[in-house]
Parts: sequence; structure tokens; C-alpha cells
Amino acid sequence: MESRKDIANQELWKMKPMRNLEDDQLTKHSGETSMLKRPVLSHLHQTTHFDEFDCPSELQYQQELFPKWRLPLKIAAIVASLTFLYTLLRETIHPLVTAHQQYFYRIPILVINKVLPVVSITLLALVYLPGVIASVVQLHNGTKYKKFPHWLDRWMLTRKQFGLLSFFFAVLHAIYSLSYPMRRSYRYKLLNWAYQQVQQNKEDAWIEHDVWRMEIYVSLGIVGLAILALLAVTSIPSVSDSLTWREFHYIQSKLGMVSLLLGTIHALIFAWNKWVDIRQFVWYTPPTFMIAVVLPIIVLICKAILFLPCLRKKILKIRHGWEDVTKINKTEMSSQL
Repeated sequence: MESRKDIANQELWKMKPMRNLEDDQLTKHSGETSMLKRPVLSHLHQTTHFDEFDCPSELQYQQELFPKWRLPLKIAAIVASLTFLYTLLRETIHPLVTAHQQYFYRIPILVINKVLPVVSITLLALVYLPGVIASVVQLHNGTKYKKFPHWLDRWMLTRKQFGLLSFFFAVLHAIYSLSYPMRRSYRYKLLNWAYQQVQQNKEDAWIEHDVWRMEIYVSLGIVGLAILALLAVTSIPSVSDSLTWREFHYIQSKLGMVSLLLGTIHALIFAWNKWVDIRQFVWYTPPTFMIAVVLPIIVLICKAILFLPCLRKKILKIRHGWEDVTKINKTEMSSQL
């Protein structure tokens, strides 16, 4: 007869989810544990009890603190700092030097809100740029079995973190933009505009193209932010585990490129006719929106080129295991020499 303890163990085995059963089978055959399981501290006594948020000091020294977030955070900090200094020079230093006008009140909202979209769209472009580089490398090597360079491999492993940071800065940009009408300086500007309209004896201040410009770029920004939110939600492990690989790849790849395209068009329409306005080039420096769209446009153009049938078919063949023998032989001969 089976003991009560054995019966309880069998009942617990039946109650285990299917994914845990698969992990146990993998452990049984390969001797390796699942990556999703918590580390087992066999050297600790069973009588030791830990709180829910406590961690043994031995384990704290073994685990790293946000290893995959270090590179994205460094890049985001560098881009944000450089953009802030550049915008500060144009928005506050230039008026102070040339016209002795103090516009330092612009720093908390206006200057910061010009930095946020630049950082967001740059980080989003950095999510899809390594995929372009990887495709070019595979086309050059003629095989998928050759390892990528270490820096490219590290970059591709941190794409999720780049995307989440891009979403974070995009949300901040939306919140800052919504706060514009609440600013006291904006209310004073409205009064000044109304007074100038009365002085000029204008009954209607409606500007058709400016109205269309704002309606379009705000709408595109909302849709782009919504798609970014969808990408952020599907990157949560509990959500991504419920999707098939094809569904997850479609959302992250296809919809991600749509979000990058909408963000780029959003910036271009925001600029409207400012591209040819000489007054925008303060101290011969281009405006921030002109710098912000350079990298996204490069990524979109490269993606469009790689999507051409002649290149697309070859990339798919390589990723399915096909190898270009001529390029492999050339590589081997050059390595032997």
C-alpha cells in the first residue's frame, strides 16, 4: 500500500501545469533546470526562513543589478543630455546673448518637452537598426551559422529594453504636451495674441494650413503611442507566453515598424514648412526635429531596401538554413591565408 505522503505527492504532480511537467521532463532527460525557475539554495539550512522581499546575502552577491538595462540606460542618458544642452543653447542662451531676453522659464516644460520626443524616436530607431545590420551581415556571410560580432549580439539582446525606454519617453512627451494649456505663461501669451489681433483690427485669426498641420500630427502621435503601448504590453512575459511565436513576431516586428513610421511622419508634419524657414536655423544650427528624424529615416530606408524581392528571398533562404557556398569558400580561403 502507498503511504499518505506518496498519495499527496501524486496529487500534487497531477495539479502541476503542463509547462511545469515539460520542464520536469527536460530536467529528467538533460539534467538541466529551467531558466524560469528560482535558484535553489541547497547550502542553506531548511530551518532558515526568509520574508517575501528578503534575499540571502549569498544570492545578492551572485546576481547582477539590471545587466541588460545598462547599455540602453547609458545610451538614453547620453542622447537626453546632448539634446538638452543643444535645445538649451537654442531656446534660452541665444535669446539672452542676442536680444538680452531671459527665457529660462522655458526649461522645465518647453525645453524638456523638446528633448523627450528626440530621445523616444531615437531609441525606437535603435530597436530596429540592429536587425538591419544583422540582415546585411548574413547577406555578406551567406550563412546564418556564423556568429555575429559581440557588440551586435549584445545590442540585439537589449532591444526589448530600448523599446520600453522609448515608450517611457513617449508617454512623458504626451503628458508634457497635455500640460501646455495649464501653464501661466501660455495664458499670458493668449492674452497678448488677443490684444495684437484687436490692434491689427482682425476679426478672424483662423489659419487653415496651421489647423490642418496640428490636427494631423496630433492624430498620428496618438496612434503611434497606442501602438507603442501595445508593444510594451506584449513584451510582458505573462502576455508574450500566451502568444505564438508568429503572433509575437508580427506584433513586435511589423507593428513596431508602423510605430516608427508614424512617429517619423508625426515629426515631419510637425515641422511642416519650417524646413525652409531661415529663422529656424539659430546660430546656423538646425532645429531639433530635423536632427531627430535622421536616424529613423535611415532605418526606414534600409528596411525598405531589404524588403525588395531580390534581397528578401535570399535573406529568408539564409534564415531557413540555406548557405551560399561561394561566399563560404571565399571566407575559408581568406582565413587560411
